Amino acid sequence: MPASGRTLVVEADGGSRGNPGVAGYGALVRDGASGRVLWEGAAPLGKESNNVAEYSGLIAGLGAVLRIDASADVEVRMDSKLVVEQMAGRWKIKHPDMRQLALEARDLAAQISAAGGSVSFTWIPRERNKDADALSNDGMDGRTIDRMLVGGGAGEGEGSSSDAATVAEVVDEVIDPAPSPAPPGPGEGTPTRIVLVRHGVTDFTEASRLDGRGGSDPSLNTAGQAQAAAAGRATAHLLGGSPARVVTSSLARARETGAAVAEAIGVTPSVDADWDEQDFGDWDGASIPDLVRDQAEALTALRVDAAYARPGGESHDQLAARVVAAFDRVVAAGGTTVVVCHRKPIMCVLAHVLGIPHDKVWRLAAAPGSLTALEVWPDGNVSVAFTNRT
Repeated sequence: MPASGRTLVVEADGGSRGNPGVAGYGALVRDGASGRVLWEGAAPLGKESNNVAEYSGLIAGLGAVLRIDASADVEVRMDSKLVVEQMAGRWKIKHPDMRQLALEARDLAAQISAAGGSVSFTWIPRERNKDADALSNDGMDGRTIDRMLVGGGAGEGEGSSSDAATVAEVVDEVIDPAPSPAPPGPGEGTPTRIVLVRHGVTDFTEASRLDGRGGSDPSLNTAGQAQAAAAGRATAHLLGGSPARVVTSSLARARETGAAVAEAIGVTPSVDADWDEQDFGDWDGASIPDLVRDQAEALTALRVDAAYARPGGESHDQLAARVVAAFDRVVAAGGTTVVVCHRKPIMCVLAHVLGIPHDKVWRLAAAPGSLTALEVWPDGNVSVAFTNRT
């Protein structure tokens, strides 16, 4: 029995007009008892394959579950036999892009398991996946949808958790292909612009192993090098020739990704170790699935208790103190800075500027090689331009 006693159903799909071609994904989350739709989402993916789009729909659906009730018992239903069999571990994953996406999905599933829930995968015929298919066509048409419906939080139904009402409100964001010009910034003057880039993957990432600042410090693997190069191109495109600095953490994967980004914009990177990943102490190098199986209670404590630290490691509070100090230095420098770092430091910054409590911070996604951008105005106001863009 999951911690909340609740069941959720994820229906996900993706498509590509050309394979590869114009791609998009769609997904929704239903209440398992009533069948009521709690969330629905869609987004364009540019030129991608059907399989990339299908995995992207799965990742979006699991991410929505974390926002609704991470302790629920989740059944994922998809008409992609490939994704279902690969995620169930019955089929091998040969393509590097698929392996990376599968790792992202498994990481989200591990977070659900750590919170007391579970995730299972079921193949369904295409005709039973029409709602997700329709949303994926919205994505292919260039529409981005992130719609949380009334009652989506875990406060609905029996077994509700005490903080379940956090999403029991209407959140309805539909972005058309040609949005209206953005309104002026929240403050007067010129903002400091910060782009947070997560490093590319390593063998540890692909093996779902914890890798903090006190660990073995692996380098990027082949897939990670490709992600670093792509992050460099994306950063250069975003900056459009505007001057910027590049700062990286001291860990190899961030320095190597930062080197690719710096080369793409024609600068020399600098290192600030306060942007390093959290030190996981005696758990550095540990397999996350093994921890979920053997030390679920301690793993949950690491995720939700900001003062909890493993022997020889640091707590989230200690991590956040050094990351926020590094963030404040970047803000004080002004101009535009690209910071190449890690998932938890990115989460720390977003939690700091948005006031997100620690036990909710895992709802923020930051995929390998992704970009997140902020503007900090002279009056102290902060605008998050976008997150987790790959």
